[in-house]
Amino acid sequence: MSILRLADCPAVPWKNGLGRTRELAIQPPGAGMADFLWRVSVAEVETAAPFSAFPGVDRVIALLDGDGFTMTLDDGRVHALTTPCVPFAFPGEAGVHVALAGGPCRDFNLMLRRGRVRGGIEAWRTAGAREIDTAIALVYCARGRIDCAEGSLQAGDAWRPSGGTLVLHAGALALAVRVEIAN
Repeated sequence: MSILRLADCPAVPWKNGLGRTRELAIQPPGAGMADFLWRVSVAEVETAAPFSAFPGVDRVIALLDGDGFTMTLDDGRVHALTTPCVPFAFPGEAGVHVALAGGPCRDFNLMLRRGRVRGGIEAWRTAGAREIDTAIALVYCARGRIDCAEGSLQAGDAWRPSGGTLVLHAGALALAVRVEIAN
């Protein structure tokens, strides 16, 4: 079965120990923080803790729920991650400090080993059937209901497709993770 339920994924400490995350998928299976090709997780942000450093990793983040936060990167860039499901990419080695916009929030994270894989997060909002191409490594149901060949996804569920079709119902929102081998 390739449907993953976020509720079944244990919360583990961030690499820096200052927050918690739930890992949905890692490639190759069983890889650790030093040797994954790509990784998808949902982080719980409860305080203004700095992000963990991941040298050599490209990161993409999207707010799932809550008021979000403002990210201040060590290169001087400032990004308000306050609109749900709008991806933001940044280098994993960047120092990132956050200021919460309100209370606790959750965000969706994709990490890609630079030079070995490339990819991103696409937000799918249009109801209807959608063919899944081979570069889609994971589909996360952020809102509503999504049907796939293996069952129905509710908010917090993810699917590891091997092709096929999915159907977004009215009001559903999917975050699709695209991963491709770098040339």
